[in-house]
Amino acid sequence: MYLEDIKLNSELTVENIVIEKEEMLDFAKKYNPVKIHTDEDFAKLTRFGELIAPGMLSFLSVWAQYAEMDFAGDDLIAGKSTAVEWLKPVFAGDVLRGAAKVTGIAFRNERNGVMTVTIDVFNQKDEKVLTSVVESIVKRKPKE
Repeated sequence: MYLEDIKLNSELTVENIVIEKEEMLDFAKKYNPVKIHTDEDFAKLTRFGELIAPGMLSFLSVWAQYAEMDFAGDDLIAGKSTAVEWLKPVFAGDVLRGAAKVTGIAFRNERNGVMTVTIDVFNQKDEKVLTSVVESIVKRKPKE
């Protein structure tokens, strides 16, 4: 969808992503090998009492599904930036859902512009566990 066709405040929902323990451990060992994510004995001694998921895994689990239904679709050119704020820990077995909203549209030139999407991610208790602001470069309608 061309940038001109995307409506500010448009919303979509990403439903029910389960954070599986084995996937969480594999991701942590490869990309974030700190004890709170990889060592169950260590994690038991922390204030969390158990392993917590790496923040990027929590974000990317929701992002993967959002990307399949992205507001821009085939007119997405590239990502520009991503900011993520982690608010609460995510544990193995948690069920996450995301609420995505177009929070900004800016025209850069005659070929493209920037769409800003804010994604809030909630667990099964309806607690917000993270929020992300993503800027993407999107095609504009060709001039006739």
